[in-house]
Amino acid sequence: MKPRGMQQYLKVRERMVREQLIPRGINDPLVLKAIGEVPRHIFVEDALQVQAYGDYPLPIGEGQTISQPYIVALMTEMLELKGNEKVLEIGTGCGYQTAVLAKLCDRVYSVERIKKLMARARINLDKAGCFNTLCKMADGTMGWPEHGPYDGIIVTAGGPEIPSTLIEQLTEPGIMVIPVGPRDSQQLVRVSKKDGRVNYEKGEKVRFVSLIGAQGWKIEQ
Repeated sequence: MKPRGMQQYLKVRERMVREQLIPRGINDPLVLKAIGEVPRHIFVEDALQVQAYGDYPLPIGEGQTISQPYIVALMTEMLELKGNEKVLEIGTGCGYQTAVLAKLCDRVYSVERIKKLMARARINLDKAGCFNTLCKMADGTMGWPEHGPYDGIIVTAGGPEIPSTLIEQLTEPGIMVIPVGPRDSQQLVRVSKKDGRVNYEKGEKVRFVSLIGAQGWKIEQ
């Protein structure tokens, strides 16, 4: 049955957190609270709202997807946000991940390469009350140097390698989370800067849409 009314959606979100996230090891209370507060259903098409809180990705148009709630929570938790950070997001999509970040940091700068998605995301973010977000359309692999450096960077598309431009735009200390690998399968990598060194930690296997850009994949003809 399709949830009706904001109160019913709240109960569905609470169940999503309780049944999908906590049992799979998401334990940061700030992340769980943010996921529980963001109305995920407003970030998908009306016809898909009944599926908005399922444990799977959904199409958002233009060949892109909204990631499953667990992956959004996992990547967000890997950033270790405390509330006062400036975060760069590469791949705004529908704006859902942006909204979760907005609950957890001071300011979110988000870059999207597809005009239709950017326009829709801005509407979604305004509807969700996420006014500490700034978005622009550009090549995400080049980052957004004008507002850098960033305490955290999250990349929501899979690239063949980690763009050097994004490493340069990361503060010290700072953390970046990015899926890296072939187009059909990647692995999450946590990049951290500390004590003059750049460290790399590999995480879960994932499958994201392709990171397109000068330091990513080329558009398939």
